[in-house]
Amino acid sequence: MGSRFKTVAAACIVAACALIGCGDKTPEWTEIDASTAASRRATAERARDALASELVRELTAAIANGDVAKGITVCKSRAPAIAEQVAKQHGVTIGRTSMRLRNPTNRAPQWATKAIAQAEAKPRFFEDGADKTLGALFPILLGPQCVVCHGKDEELAPAAKSALSEHYPDDQATGFSPGDLRGWFWVEVPRSD
Repeated sequence: MGSRFKTVAAACIVAACALIGCGDKTPEWTEIDASTAASRRATAERARDALASELVRELTAAIANGDVAKGITVCKSRAPAIAEQVAKQHGVTIGRTSMRLRNPTNRAPQWATKAIAQAEAKPRFFEDGADKTLGALFPILLGPQCVVCHGKDEELAPAAKSALSEHYPDDQATGFSPGDLRGWFWVEVPRSD
């Protein structure tokens, strides 16, 4: 009876796990037309704009006196805090990512990885089939002023090279030219109804 009890108990545990979803249950995200989620798309755009403008404002102030290294430090220390603040203000989750990361903590959410690998410089929208969360990817194109930290080796300021070596020893985010696709803002907007 002890052996049979163990067999039945093991079968019940396996069945219970299957019913409650033990194991890898990755949400199923599909690309959607942005018009099907217009209000959530607008929320994602406002959040992206808020993050972008605050980052540009702080970086511009940091390097106003030519201190590029200070800009790298500000980007490393302030960007996550700014993203958290914007997320709270807009009721979203938000971040930045790239196919060539500088900061390894900026990895893309799972739903965005295939789109990022395709490296298309256009906004793309996705929806989680389970809870209808909207995922938005907005391209970041390199501006002319960005080459001092993200440009080709000969364009990088010496102070930038030194700061990058110190703060990001595995940096992959250089070698870009103005207008290149540098990365994406990603935003997740929950369903509101």
